[in-house]
Amino acid sequence: MQVITKINQQQMKKSLPSFKVGDVVDVSVRIKEGEKERIQVFAGTVIKIKGGRGINGSFTVRRIVQGEGVERVFPFHSPAVEDVVVRRPGSVRRAKLYYLRGRIGKSTKVRERREEEVQGAAETAQTAEAPVA
Repeated sequence: MQVITKINQQQMKKSLPSFKVGDVVDVSVRIKEGEKERIQVFAGTVIKIKGGRGINGSFTVRRIVQGEGVERVFPFHSPAVEDVVVRRPGSVRRAKLYYLRGRIGKSTKVRERREEEVQGAAETAQTAEAPVA
């Protein structure tokens, strides 16, 4: 059991980007084509976070390409995922946004989270991490 935990610790990334369900993100993914390797950006809305931020955790990003919905699942600790950048924070009241699958056009947009909400969430997270004396 200790061997598995040690291997998991080696595979995990040191720092993870901070984002929530509903955020519009740019995921930079390493793509290997023959001998060459390049970075491709997959931009879309995070509709699901599964398994927390542990070694088995993943997130699903959805976007519309030529009128067709495309979803990709990215493991948090995958070496193929180079970077995740939040373009627009979203304000949602659900943990899973599967209802977006049945929508088209402007109704697929998620309301933007205001700056006060973003700062308040960051302050709450910092106080939760700080030890109480």
